Amino acid sequence: MKTVILAGGYGSRIAEETILKPKPMIEIGERPILWHIMKVYSHYGINEFIICLGYKGSFIKDYFINYASYNSDVTFDMKNDSINIHDKISEPWKVTLVDTGLDTMTGGRIKRVSKYIENESFCLTYGDGLADINISKLIDHHKKSKLEATVTGVSPPGRYGVIESKNGLVNKFSEKTNQTDMLINGGFFVLNPSVLKKINNDQTVWEKEPLENLAKSGQLGVYKHDKFWQSMDTLREKKILEDLWQKKKAPWKLW
Repeated sequence: MKTVILAGGYGSRIAEETILKPKPMIEIGERPILWHIMKVYSHYGINEFIICLGYKGSFIKDYFINYASYNSDVTFDMKNDSINIHDKISEPWKVTLVDTGLDTMTGGRIKRVSKYIENESFCLTYGDGLADINISKLIDHHKKSKLEATVTGVSPPGRYGVIESKNGLVNKFSEKTNQTDMLINGGFFVLNPSVLKKINNDQTVWEKEPLENLAKSGQLGVYKHDKFWQSMDTLREKKILEDLWQKKKAPWKLW
């Protein structure tokens, strides 16, 4: 199964960092948060990624083009015009980087990479959130539900829009609330290829019409994850993740 990662947004709420680099390239413990997300999926045997690029996408391309040299000792022989990478550090990953447009909405980005999905069920996540989620159980849950889509519901502080669910199905999405006992969209989706037909164009917001229509038709299931989940929208949230990593208490480090 392939994983699509949304990595093209401006990240304006953490502009102190994104003025220089795209949000998924903000580092947690000297590695981009994008790398941490991919390592979680890779732990569960998912090693093929389709990354939706937009704002400063060239930074992400450069990172993967030079991945071996960034993560290994390198000798540059100027006289003989040669480069020797010592003890190459590699991952079992196949990464497809797709320019999905600078101002394309989340749904439009997914639509633009549809040819790489190849009419198969796929995972989808955002390039700015980490969790100790069991991806294998999430996929199994989706398959058993026989629904078109599954969203992971999490319970962080209530400044987000919430998911209202009953009997394992999403009923509707509500506006932000101060209640902390309700679920929000934590990303980490599993989707059937049929959902791509529910995305109209570049200006379609995945979290609006497509998800809302799936919910109305009883085709959006929820997988409840009640352990660690943390998005990185602000410098404060980046510090939370960084502190956990530096103290070797990062719950998402499953590898």
